[in-house]
Amino acid sequence: MEQSQGKIIRIGGGSAFFIDSALAVPQLLAANVDYIMFDYLAEGAMGLFGRMRQADEQGGYPSDFMDVHVGPFLQQIADKNVRIIANAGAVNPAGLASDIRKRIGELGLDLKVACISGDDLIDRVAELSGTPDMFTGAPLPSSGYTSINAYLGAMPIAAALADGADIIITGRAVDSALTLGPLIYEFGWQNDDWDRLAAGTVAGHLIECSGQATGGTFTDWRDVEGWANIGSPIAECSSDGSCVITKPENSGGLVSIGTVAEQLLYEVGDPQTYFVPDVTCDFTQVRLEQIAKDRVRVTGAKGYPATDSLKACATWDEGWRAIAYQPIIGSNARPKAKKQAAAMFERGNMMARGHGFADWRRTEAISIGNDEEIVLKLVVEHDEMLPCQMFAREQFSAISAMSPGTSVSFGVQVQPVMNLGSFLIPKSDVITKIDGATFSETIETGFIPAMISRPAVPTLSVDATGSIPLEQLAFARSGEKGEMINIAIIARDPEYLGALRTSLTEAALTKWFIDLGAFTITTYDVPGINAFNITLDGALPGGINQSQRLDPAAKSIAQRLMNFPVSRPAGYA
Repeated sequence: MEQSQGKIIRIGGGSAFFIDSALAVPQLLAANVDYIMFDYLAEGAMGLFGRMRQADEQGGYPSDFMDVHVGPFLQQIADKNVRIIANAGAVNPAGLASDIRKRIGELGLDLKVACISGDDLIDRVAELSGTPDMFTGAPLPSSGYTSINAYLGAMPIAAALADGADIIITGRAVDSALTLGPLIYEFGWQNDDWDRLAAGTVAGHLIECSGQATGGTFTDWRDVEGWANIGSPIAECSSDGSCVITKPENSGGLVSIGTVAEQLLYEVGDPQTYFVPDVTCDFTQVRLEQIAKDRVRVTGAKGYPATDSLKACATWDEGWRAIAYQPIIGSNARPKAKKQAAAMFERGNMMARGHGFADWRRTEAISIGNDEEIVLKLVVEHDEMLPCQMFAREQFSAISAMSPGTSVSFGVQVQPVMNLGSFLIPKSDVITKIDGATFSETIETGFIPAMISRPAVPTLSVDATGSIPLEQLAFARSGEKGEMINIAIIARDPEYLGALRTSLTEAALTKWFIDLGAFTITTYDVPGINAFNITLDGALPGGINQSQRLDPAAKSIAQRLMNFPVSRPAGYA
């Protein structure tokens, strides 16, 4: 296909996990976008959908795609010729595609649905057992899986569009591929157009978390009005790879250099080796320009050849967990909570032993609040379900048997403990299918680390007269991937970058986050947006699914840096 010149493709982003797509769809339809992409699948969600499939082989995908997000708007989607691309198929994309086709038929609409599959590896347990985790090196188990899925790329999406699909349902496709696929189709990008493929991946990455690009979770939250109707992001994409991030008119939120920069580095490790199936992306030279109110131009993405492997993710349940929240109110609430937690854990152990069970394999108590008012989060884990069920019932006894000021517990739950492992699988070992037919893809690979050149570290420029809280000098956002936490630091002014980079040392960060335990710090410079990305490897033991912390998603880590003392930059007013 020849490259299209001068055409602008408008893609709106909706995410079932970050913003209610029931609000996003009317916004985006009214904005006359060409495509709407829906990202449904966080890594842990695959395990939940896998449990659904185990309970009902016809299940395994989110029913709200049909009931809430897209089904009610099919007539408008058809009327406006908007194409829908969603990874809502989860572990059963064929099942969801069948449901959509049935609904379309009932409405008498002329919409073609395509189903992309081949990512599901659950039938290959024997082959994959013992494969080392790509982050921890631990071998994958031999049984007990709820899901095993490879991450598919954008090329099959482009092919389905070329074949006339109006709605495309995938299983575990890479989030950004839901945007890159339409751009490959519309602009005729080839599988070795590395810079353009990287630029399309950046566009997808910016809009995949919906409101996070339009003012949601933004450092300067006071400047963001209209949270109730926050705008879904729109990427206006050109054939050269540049795009403008914006939002629907009359919607809430904010699109600024700060909001877009924060999202660019969200959940990113090394920003020069952001691997997706179609390309290796380098974010370090991306440039952002505020060209109008709520309009930010994005340029400068760099691409390298893809690798010869795909990331895959496996989930399995191992043991049980009980959680309860106990309010403790009055003087000395914190020491009361500490004593009560120890007593509750021992009481649970005594009950378990009485029934022939071992002690807890893991416990954690988290006190939320101050010395006058605490919510005590209690977490216990055990190999068997019954001890956790007993604990969930028995913890109510604290209101009459333990600390004065204890009130009625809430949020009590018992659930399986989900484990998650990530590994690499050769691309040649994964057979992608479109509507059941094998999709033959020419794989262009060849990335080697020597292709990248690291940017220079910012030079120090400080005034020795004191320090400034980080929030006054920078935007910041944190996220997680596996057991790694990342913190993006974006200087509000280029002159502040040296002071920020020099102050946030390994020693200072280790001391500031001493409660996170042992972790390894790496800092990556991102000069295009006057930023750097800090990774804390090992700071989230067990990842988002196993963590017992109050914030297993690591959203709060950057916020905890807001008062970090940064050496005063020279010339700071």
